[in-house]
Amino acid sequence: MTRPASAVASYLDHLLVERGTAENTLASYRRDLQRYLSHLDAAGVTDLADVTERHVGDFLVALRTGADGRAPLATASATRAVVAVRGLHRFALAEGLVAVDVAREVHPPSPPRRLPKALDVATVGRLLEARGGDADDAGGVRDRALLELLYSTGARISEAVGLDVDDVDATERSVRLAGKGGKQRLVPIGRPALAALDAYKVRARPALAARGRGTPALFLNARGARLSRQSAWASLRAAAERAGLAGEISPHTLRHSFATHLLDGGADLRVVQELLGHASVTTTQIYTQVTVDTLREVFAMAHPRARA
Repeated sequence: MTRPASAVASYLDHLLVERGTAENTLASYRRDLQRYLSHLDAAGVTDLADVTERHVGDFLVALRTGADGRAPLATASATRAVVAVRGLHRFALAEGLVAVDVAREVHPPSPPRRLPKALDVATVGRLLEARGGDADDAGGVRDRALLELLYSTGARISEAVGLDVDDVDATERSVRLAGKGGKQRLVPIGRPALAALDAYKVRARPALAARGRGTPALFLNARGARLSRQSAWASLRAAAERAGLAGEISPHTLRHSFATHLLDGGADLRVVQELLGHASVTTTQIYTQVTVDTLREVFAMAHPRARA
């Protein structure tokens, strides 16, 4: 017979002596496991071998809901507690204290998925008009083309700066993007973005290219080399400041706005998945939450019995 408290003491000693676990982490684990011992005691468990997967699962529920009479824990804290319990049972199995690791299939709670930030159409327009740099210099013309392309295609920033000149087909109004894992996709591009790219290639890129050693890259920096992701971010930040936009604006903001505006306009989720280059439609589905929130707000304001 192995008393749960004895197993916990041995496990904590193992973490301290053999694993060299930091004191702060050890203190957190000790608190978490004390709560676990109280949970087992309340369930009448006196032998660690009598613990079942349900006991561990109920403990996770208690952590999140406060069903054990204690304050509920946030996702990160509950995750740490479950990790501590899983470690305890894995240790007990390795030491021969139990025959089965009953906690192996109980997984820590997943962190909540944050809804992507999306700008409304008018705000995107302000951002595109307020590109960083002087609109008449090479950098300003380039930045306008870059931002237009990001919003028109939903490209990741790495995909945009990785473009070569030949990747844009003005006749077919399409752009060839190289996504994650080198997987390529062909996406359409709007006329305003094509016009901005044409202006850049005629008025700005030749001057920038003359300062370098020759590169097929579409977007060039002041030295005539391929524009970096960091420089592209700086261009967007400058445009956001000029537009007076509060909060953090990133290249992903334009990507999120691209997806949200398509869905708001009636685009099929599978089409948006292909345009974004998502391997799974599950990743794309997060954008539907944004549009549902918008629909809910409109319903609440417009329907005569929405608040009845």
